[in-house]
Amino acid sequence: MVTLTDTDWRHRAGLDDLIDALGGGENARFVGGAVRDALLGLPVADLDIATRHQPEDVMHALRRAGIKAVPTGLAHGTITAVIESGPVEVTTLRRDISTDGRHAVVAFTDDWREDAARRDFTMNALYADTLTGEVFDYFGGLADLEARHIRFIGDARQRIAEDHLRILRFFRFLARFGDTPDPDGLAACTERANDLMALSRERIRDELLKLLIARDAVRVVRLMHDRDIFRPVLPEVDEAGIARLTALASAETDQSMTPDPIRRLAALVGHDATVEVGARLKLSNAERKRLEAGGLGAGDEGPLALAYRVGLDSARDRLLLAGADARFPIDWTPPRLPLSGGAIVARGVGKGPDVARTLRAIEDRWIAEGFPEDIDGIVDAAVGQALSADSSRNA
Repeated sequence: MVTLTDTDWRHRAGLDDLIDALGGGENARFVGGAVRDALLGLPVADLDIATRHQPEDVMHALRRAGIKAVPTGLAHGTITAVIESGPVEVTTLRRDISTDGRHAVVAFTDDWREDAARRDFTMNALYADTLTGEVFDYFGGLADLEARHIRFIGDARQRIAEDHLRILRFFRFLARFGDTPDPDGLAACTERANDLMALSRERIRDELLKLLIARDAVRVVRLMHDRDIFRPVLPEVDEAGIARLTALASAETDQSMTPDPIRRLAALVGHDATVEVGARLKLSNAERKRLEAGGLGAGDEGPLALAYRVGLDSARDRLLLAGADARFPIDWTPPRLPLSGGAIVARGVGKGPDVARTLRAIEDRWIAEGFPEDIDGIVDAAVGQALSADSSRNA
C-alpha cells in the first residue's frame, strides 16, 4: 500500500476542520496535482478534494462548520472552501454525459473509479485518503509516475475529443514531469492537432505560457514543432525560433535567471511576429509591450543604461535575447535624474523646446558617465551650450 508522507501541507491552517466537515475517509479524498506532486516530492501548491457528497450538501456542511463556501462551479460540482491557509476546491465525483471538445455536461456519482475515468492522464487520477494518506490508483498512475510516463486514461483520441486542450496539456506534462511520451498519446495528439483551432485563444495562451517555462520545455517544443502541433495556433514557429529558444534557455541557466514565459515566447516566434502573436493570444497590454520590445536588441550604451531607459525586466529580456550578460549588481535599481526642467529655466534657459533639449543632453551625459551623484559639471556644460546656441540664433 502506498501512502502520502505526513508533510506540512497536510496540516495547513483550517484543513482539518474542512476534512471533518466533509466526513473524510470514503467521503473525501485529495485528488490530482496535490497527490501527484506529493508523491514526486515536489511542493504542493493548490489543493483539490473530491467528495461523494452532492454540491448542495457540501455547501450546507461547510456553512454549518463555519467555513465560507463559494459556489464557483456549481453546475460542475465545484465549491471553493475558503479556509485560513487559502482556498481549497471541493468537487463532487462526476461522470461525463456529453462533451464537444470545449465543454462538458456532467452527472454526479458516488463511484470513485467512474470519476477517475473522466480525467486526462493516469498520474492525475490518483486519490489519497484525507485522514490516512492511503493512495488509490485505478489506472496505473503510480507506475506511470515512477516511470515519468505521460499516458492518457483509456483511448487517447477519445480523451482529446472530449477536451481539445488536452493536446497541449499532454506536452506540458511531458515537459514538466515526463521522460518519454506514450507513443499512442503522441500519435493521437499529432493526428488531432487541428482540433486546437476550436479552442479559445485564452485557453491556448494559458497552457502555452505554462509549457514554455516547464523543466524540459526546449526538448518538448522541438518535438511539438517536428510534429506540426504548433501549426494551427502558432504557425510562426520555425527552426530559427527553436534555435533562439534553445540559446535563450541556455543563457538563462548560465546566468541563473528564472525562465520567463513572455521572454521565451518572444524568442520562439521572432520579433517580426510579436505584434500579431500578442493580439492573437490576447495577452495583456503590458505583456504585449514586453513581447514586442524583447527583440529590439541590447543597444550600444551598456546594460545599466538600457535598464534605466526601459526598466529592469525589459532590459533583462533584451539582453538575454541578444545573447548578452543580463546580470545586474545586487540590489541595483535604476536611479532618477536629480534634476528637473524648472532647474534648467532657473539657470537662464528660456521655457520651451530648449529646456527639453537641454534636459535630454544632461540625461544622456549623466547616463554615459555612470549616473554620478554630482551633476553640476554636466549641467553647467549643457546649459552653457544652450545659452550659446540661443545667443547665436538671436544675433
